[in-house]
Amino acid sequence: MTFFAYCQTKENKFNFDFEQIENGFPVDWIISGGSNYSISLDSTNVKKGKYSILIDFNEGKKDFKALGFAIPNYNGKKVTLTGFIKTENVTEGNAGLWMMIEPSIIGDNMYGRGVQGTTDWKKYEITLDMNPSETEQIVIGGQLAGNGKMWLDDFTVTIDGNNVKDLKPLVKKVFPAEIDKEFDSGSQITNLSIDGYKIENLKTLGLVWGFLKYYHPNIANGDFNWDYELFRVIPKVINVKNNKERDSVLVEWITQLGQFEQAIEIKSDSMEIKMKPDLDWISNSNFSNELSSLLLKVKNSNRSGEHFYVRLFPVVGFPVFKNENPYPTMKYPDVGFRILALYRYWNIIQYYFPYKYLIGEDWKKVLQEFIPKIINATNETEYTLTILELITRINDSHASIWGGNQVLNNYKGLNYSVVDLSFIENKAVVNYFNDDTLGKETGLQIGDVISKINDQSVESIVKKNLKYTPASNYPTKLREIAIRTLLLTNDTIINIEYIRDNQKRTKIIKTNSSNKVKIWKKHFDNLADTCFKLINPKIAYINNSTLKTSFMPKIWELIKNTDGIIIDCRFSPHYAPLDSLSSYLYPKKTPYAKFTKGNIKTPGLFTFNYIDSTGKENKEYYKGKVIILVNEQTQSSSEYHAMAYQKAPNSIVIGSTTAAADGNVSTEFYLPGEIMTAITGIGVYYPNGGETQRIGIVPDIEVKPTIEGIKNGRDELIEKAIEVINKH
Repeated sequence: MTFFAYCQTKENKFNFDFEQIENGFPVDWIISGGSNYSISLDSTNVKKGKYSILIDFNEGKKDFKALGFAIPNYNGKKVTLTGFIKTENVTEGNAGLWMMIEPSIIGDNMYGRGVQGTTDWKKYEITLDMNPSETEQIVIGGQLAGNGKMWLDDFTVTIDGNNVKDLKPLVKKVFPAEIDKEFDSGSQITNLSIDGYKIENLKTLGLVWGFLKYYHPNIANGDFNWDYELFRVIPKVINVKNNKERDSVLVEWITQLGQFEQAIEIKSDSMEIKMKPDLDWISNSNFSNELSSLLLKVKNSNRSGEHFYVRLFPVVGFPVFKNENPYPTMKYPDVGFRILALYRYWNIIQYYFPYKYLIGEDWKKVLQEFIPKIINATNETEYTLTILELITRINDSHASIWGGNQVLNNYKGLNYSVVDLSFIENKAVVNYFNDDTLGKETGLQIGDVISKINDQSVESIVKKNLKYTPASNYPTKLREIAIRTLLLTNDTIINIEYIRDNQKRTKIIKTNSSNKVKIWKKHFDNLADTCFKLINPKIAYINNSTLKTSFMPKIWELIKNTDGIIIDCRFSPHYAPLDSLSSYLYPKKTPYAKFTKGNIKTPGLFTFNYIDSTGKENKEYYKGKVIILVNEQTQSSSEYHAMAYQKAPNSIVIGSTTAAADGNVSTEFYLPGEIMTAITGIGVYYPNGGETQRIGIVPDIEVKPTIEGIKNGRDELIEKAIEVINKH
């Protein structure tokens, strides 16, 4: 992922027509995304002028490729990007415009409405709401995801209908933290040898550094590059001979941050607290009186609610982590930057993860455990795996290393089998082929049980990879291992042992690059399926993944007199049909979820924010059975939809425990080496406060697929739903 930064360009500062060229590429446009695509000028296929931009998928792993241009901030209410797109054979993804108001305030990449297939030049448009007081820059561009080619040309950006070329941008404030460049080329910390006492001191430093980052008003004001202040203090802390010296170093360090006002304590009983800040360590760590008093003074300081490194997304309240330098050139960061990565992540969880109390272990002990691990990581792969292991410890299905990290791709394998596996009856079972022709060539059949891969038992592979598989619960870990680990390799073949008809057999199966294997074929096949059908005159089926709100009036006429509706929530919804469908299911407006959000003034505090309701006054609401299907694929938005439908009269949830990550995701944030990750950003609970994180949507009737059912092509959840409806 490339970070874009605005800069003043030539006399015509907006190269929206791609006509200003230097070194064979349009001036001030920046490339990001996967390496298996090419971006070039095209003088043959143009909409206007001499040149357009061509983005072309070559071969290998299908990802995305984007072109971006950063413009400054303006006063206004709405910003609109228009541009022309032409496509050729775009499949397994789409082509589209994209626009982001940074720092990650809001964005749009035409998801769900992008261009597919082969199309001639056509004008497209994106509009976003502006918030000038929170904006640093606006980034516009185009991107291709999946196969094919796309051309871009003739962009225009307007603010409230006025062309930006005719407007005067707002002047961006420069913070002292942005001027400090001392350690841009390295932390200058080398050959760090550690023992038990030094590890304990580095743990203390991690606690204090993160606490000051989020609690000290002068750091919140952007007066200090807090990453680089860490590098200035580490050598002092690591070389102390006793706790008295350590505390003295920390007192001097904190004192140098300057004076601040104390807060006038105002108690409020209006907020229902879910989680309090974990700050008892300030008083119970046997610090000197001077250090403890100074830290408590910081704790009780007057904080404005504005912060250089974090803010809360309006209304919803998930955290937006900003001004966190990804240090993209440091693929294997030096030891100082590796410690920074640990401290940055650990303290984000400490103060802005709504489910820290559900981690299942003392988070402070995890900090101490990972200090030697991160210091002793000897290469880029070990460093990345250590970060992945740390992420796994928070037990969150939204948390992993995202963005197609090349180190992880190389470690797990770049070649794929066409065989899609699922864990059924605790066994790795063939349930799908991502290419029908190549699937037949393997000689495997649906329902075959894979017992060994390259002479390693599946059980041992699972055990080895659990610590590198972030998820909220064990079934979701197995889901991820089946998809993202078992049959990946850097070789062209895989030796497998499998069981069919109670007999063990062996086979060599070929692997292919992602260019030849449609890795997400099952997902796209599901999207291609109809969103509605009548199983019989009295039972209706709705695919919540593909249901559009505009379809509901016609669907209602077909289902209102049926005995039961089966709502399939096993895939992620693409069109957010919750309120539209619920309006037919509920007799009145009904609460179904409530939320917590964090706090900028009191980091680590989570309070209940608001209750969400759905439905409306409706005497003609649906009177039949409402069956909701869920399993480990039901995650995040689909869990949230299932929560809502679950509150409908006569509802029954059938299936197995869901992925248990029910809530908005934070904006992505970065660790040194451009490692991108995210977390569940707000807490989601039932109206009575019941948990969903790590628990999921618990079915009323548990039904799991069987190997025999898979062999026979049966959907046993739907079969059970039909049985339940017929009995009632």
